[in-house]
Amino acid sequence: MHLCLITHEYPKSGFAHGGIGSFLKTLAPKLVAQGIRVTIVGLSYDYNEDYEEVQGVRIFRLGYQNVKRFGWFYGLKAMNKKIAAIHKENPIDIIESAELELAFLTKLPGIKYIIRLHGGHHFFSESEHRKIDFWKGFQEKRSFKKADAFIAVSNFVKTKTNEFLSFHDKPVAMINYPIDVDFFKPKINVVRKHSIVFAGSVCEKKGVRQLIQSFPLVKEKFPDATLEIYGRDWLFPNGKSYIEMLQETEIPKLGNSAKDIHFHGRVNYENIPEIYAQAQVCVFPSHMETQGLVAPEAMAMEKLVLFTNQGPGPETITNLENGLLCNPFIPEDIANQINWAFSNEEKVAVICKKARQSVLEKYSAALIVQKNIDFYTKLIQ
Repeated sequence: MHLCLITHEYPKSGFAHGGIGSFLKTLAPKLVAQGIRVTIVGLSYDYNEDYEEVQGVRIFRLGYQNVKRFGWFYGLKAMNKKIAAIHKENPIDIIESAELELAFLTKLPGIKYIIRLHGGHHFFSESEHRKIDFWKGFQEKRSFKKADAFIAVSNFVKTKTNEFLSFHDKPVAMINYPIDVDFFKPKINVVRKHSIVFAGSVCEKKGVRQLIQSFPLVKEKFPDATLEIYGRDWLFPNGKSYIEMLQETEIPKLGNSAKDIHFHGRVNYENIPEIYAQAQVCVFPSHMETQGLVAPEAMAMEKLVLFTNQGPGPETITNLENGLLCNPFIPEDIANQINWAFSNEEKVAVICKKARQSVLEKYSAALIVQKNIDFYTKLIQ
């Protein structure tokens, strides 16, 4: 079987990537290990074409002209040309992309086209109370019509997407993101007492502002608490930094507590387990997720995770059983859950053991990889 993944986010050393990149970095090499030929095709990070093979995964990053308003056209032209050439050399069985990517791809005979629902334009526009952009909305609808099948990464994203877009009676599977439970495994004796860790893009929808607002309420009971924030900054349309906004509008309100909030910036994927390991509690109060990787990653390390009670949060965590849930819009609730965690270490130890076990049973890479292979095989038979 030859699988071609259309993505511009496959990780490259020295460049930032998001959750989709991390997901594919876990999935693709493990598919190769199971005998699947995997090719990545996407636009390059810096407009210069390059090729590399990593862990058996062939990665084509295409150069294109960054022409105002027409960059997408030149990028699309380069991608269609490269896919056709790859297919001629080694016939492709399946092409998989995110929600918008099939809109203007040329469909080639003999190939099945899959959309994996990571959370598209309609999904996040509705969730964030934004208007649907006509052009992006058009592309997404066109892309969905061209797909032969869909994979949803959670029941929530499947149901919510279907409120706005039709699956056109095509096959739809629910397959969670895989977690590399050998990479994310427990570490001994490295916890910093009363350390709170957040990891992810530092932006409004990840709940960072409410987490910061909750911090003084934690400091009242635990004066030595620290808040460690890891992740790349997000920029407003005018170019202003989200972290700068927080430092100008939220941090000054915190008084003495402000000195114990630390922004660490982007970190390499290889260092993330060490970051989780140092936390007494990992807090991810997202306003909206499709599934999210950070919560089950930290859970796999037997860390106490405080996750959002919105969207797919309850699919990942059963409150007080394998983690904690909070209302991400209410700083007092975030603080109350953190304070409970710091005050109930024996109960937390039991929860943490169950957290890893739940990840092994639901998200382990071996299980998820096989589910993907089974779905691909059924589709092309």
